[in-house]
Amino acid sequence: MEVRRINHRDTYSIRQKILRPNGDESDCQFEGDNDDQTFHLGAYSDGKLVSIASFFFERHPMFDEPYQFRLRGMATLEEYRKQGLSAALLNRGFPIVKQNQCHLVWCNARKEAAGFYLKNGFEKIGDEFEIEGIGPHLLMVKKL
Repeated sequence: MEVRRINHRDTYSIRQKILRPNGDESDCQFEGDNDDQTFHLGAYSDGKLVSIASFFFERHPMFDEPYQFRLRGMATLEEYRKQGLSAALLNRGFPIVKQNQCHLVWCNARKEAAGFYLKNGFEKIGDEFEIEGIGPHLLMVKKL
């Protein structure tokens, strides 16, 4: 397994397959994907991109920290789950966030993924909410 930076366009097929299976690839192009401070990571198994995560320099109004990153579009192909790939992406991404003088990462986690985020040091903030067409989510945050 290898983790490295990838281009935002490299995330689209996995985002579509895992996060927006009823949509098309255009549904997986997020605002800010190509911003200067946004970065994307990919985990490779035998040379194949199998897990992705994107980090956006984006502030959530609920948190006081002036500089924050949002974790978005984290997904792993089904047959590669439970192998530590997503945790490896976080472990590679957090130091990059800190190099940018940020000490907070937040995300809107799908309810079924909350256990993963809790295991990796995130905490749940507030109540469950619904993202239309996608399902129940939780606001989660990790201080670095």
